[in-house]
Amino acid sequence: MAVIKTKRDFPLDRIRNIGIIAHIDAGKTTTTERILFYTGRTYKIGDIDEGTTTTDWMEQERERGITIVSAAITTFWTPKSGPFEGQEIRINLIDTPGHVDFTAEVERSLRVLDGGVIVLDSASGVQSQTETVWRQANKYKVPLVAFSNKMDVVGADFLGTIQSARDRLGANALPYNLPIGKENDFKGVVDLLTRKAMIWEGDETGANFSETEIPAEMVDLVEEHREKLVEEISGTDDTLMEKYLSGEEASVEELKIVLRKAVIDNKIVPVLAGSSLRNKGVQPMLDAVVEFLPSPQDIGEIVGENPRSGEQEIRKADPAAPLAVLAFKIQVDPHVGKLTYLRVYSGTIKSGSYIYNSSKNVRERIGRLMLMHANDREDIDEAYAGEIVAAVGLKDTITGNTLCGEDTPITLESITFPEPVISLAIEPKTKSDQEKLGLALSRLSEEDPTFKVKVDQETGQTIIAGMGELQLEVLVDRMRREFKVEANVGQPQVAYKETIQQTATGEGKYIRQTGGRGQYGHCFLKIEPLPRGQGREFVSEIVGGAIPREFITPIEKGVIEKEDTGILAGYPVTDIKVAVYDGSFHDVDSSEMAFKIAGSLGLSEAAKKADMVLLEPIMKVEVTTPEEFLGDMIADLSSKRAQIQSTEMRGTARVVLALVPLAEMGGYATTIRSMSQGRATYYMEADHYEEVPKNIAQKIIAASGFTGRVEH
Repeated sequence: MAVIKTKRDFPLDRIRNIGIIAHIDAGKTTTTERILFYTGRTYKIGDIDEGTTTTDWMEQERERGITIVSAAITTFWTPKSGPFEGQEIRINLIDTPGHVDFTAEVERSLRVLDGGVIVLDSASGVQSQTETVWRQANKYKVPLVAFSNKMDVVGADFLGTIQSARDRLGANALPYNLPIGKENDFKGVVDLLTRKAMIWEGDETGANFSETEIPAEMVDLVEEHREKLVEEISGTDDTLMEKYLSGEEASVEELKIVLRKAVIDNKIVPVLAGSSLRNKGVQPMLDAVVEFLPSPQDIGEIVGENPRSGEQEIRKADPAAPLAVLAFKIQVDPHVGKLTYLRVYSGTIKSGSYIYNSSKNVRERIGRLMLMHANDREDIDEAYAGEIVAAVGLKDTITGNTLCGEDTPITLESITFPEPVISLAIEPKTKSDQEKLGLALSRLSEEDPTFKVKVDQETGQTIIAGMGELQLEVLVDRMRREFKVEANVGQPQVAYKETIQQTATGEGKYIRQTGGRGQYGHCFLKIEPLPRGQGREFVSEIVGGAIPREFITPIEKGVIEKEDTGILAGYPVTDIKVAVYDGSFHDVDSSEMAFKIAGSLGLSEAAKKADMVLLEPIMKVEVTTPEEFLGDMIADLSSKRAQIQSTEMRGTARVVLALVPLAEMGGYATTIRSMSQGRATYYMEADHYEEVPKNIAQKIIAASGFTGRVEH
């Protein structure tokens, strides 16, 4: 694909930073490919089945027909009507994965985007992952436009899809246009505000459509839904509300201005109908992106903290303002090395210049700046506020770090990622693979913040952990292809955790006397349980200098190491608060090492009295099955310790929602296929951690053979 040279002098109000988000198979990548074709970025429509898509450029993506990494692309759209008629709009577009194993890609994309298009499946309505990405968008207050895709498939129901968005997402979703026909007869849409019908006929690419009068049989339906839309829009603005109540007709321009504000304030989600695969309805959706989603100028400013003073500071979306940049993604590129994706919130960065990483307190040099077009790139000299670019040459910067000017430091809110729920052991096949394995694992964990690597202290094995089997499978495959590392992989293991249920105290004492100088470390610790999901906390309650300040940090290090290696069965300890409240020291023999060991011993001692239990990840599982297999599916899930939440009709299928321990879900893909003659599908994502039943916990503890076990 030839890279188009990009204009650099774009005003902020003509830039849109948007993401395409949705459930698996709702049509995100197909929709993205149509956007690239209609905006002139590509000259041939990419096809997932043929493996010719632009944004799914990795070999694994093309083989599996799924998106694994989010791809950034810069393209341009010139609306034929509206406030930006005839003006080029620059769209920085990110196509995100739908599979929950790659949730980090969605999380970090939404953190830096100004708006998004949520793609819904018109036949299936709102699905589980739709709810998850909706929650992620809400967390970062990202305004959304919805695209009800697949209007051409059997069972497509536009108004039913909107109702499911209202019911399941709590969204104020409103039809912005109405489909003309459905399933095989779907041929166009009617714009409710302008009352214009758009028909796609005769042109296979869908590039051309004709504007006509509303079909006679739809006139009443259009007026009914237009009235509702106008009422909702007017309800968000006092002036329009007065007009509406007095029976005065507001102009289309007035309605669009107020609707834009309502979308940006997350009060309304306009829904547009279409079929990306059949090339219908994409252009009106692009117009809606331009008209209703915010530009960097609408977002206006970002709040951060001055790392030196601790005060809150504001940065305006202005190329002349002090610099504030967030690194949101690392990618290892075989041609240029480490690529760091950046969102420039304020100021201007230049290629070849030095920049300050306030998160790590280091200076970095930007070697090159590039605009990304999926796997292609274009060198640029400068990047301005409101842009998304990639940089080469940043050595220490990782996902979530803030880059700024050294004399105007600021730290922006970082990005939080979920904890891994599944792990497996990995070992190199040959001696020559040994070194390469370490390099490959460190590079891949830099790229994916949910991918963790550790060495098991008991066995010396390297353990990799992530969000699901698919993610780990893809990463092992990437090691083989990109880093030429052949490795043996163990069976997937559930990422259990340990926690305490009671408050307790313990004494840690490490005293060694040898001929010369001895070792002396002594502390008293109090531990107490925290609410589920709170993580860990360490505090010092030392008063009067019972332990000198320089030995508090070593005690904390000893405590953290013990928490990491586990106490009950070798799993990390979580949801625990540890306080050091007393102790003693020796003027000559006390050392950091002695207090570190004392901290570890003190935690073990206290844990013996704190009623330790094992926690396991509980997954949210959604099974979609034909009616005749429903009973078998529920019976099978019940045998897996599942809590059935609900069953509902969705189209012609039955959907079962359940909470199931991950430990029971091994090989479920094969089970569900054989039980349903291949007709049922399932979706699974991590939900929360819960205590393992005692009889099962005893077996896990016994099987672990863990030497650090406490008597229980």
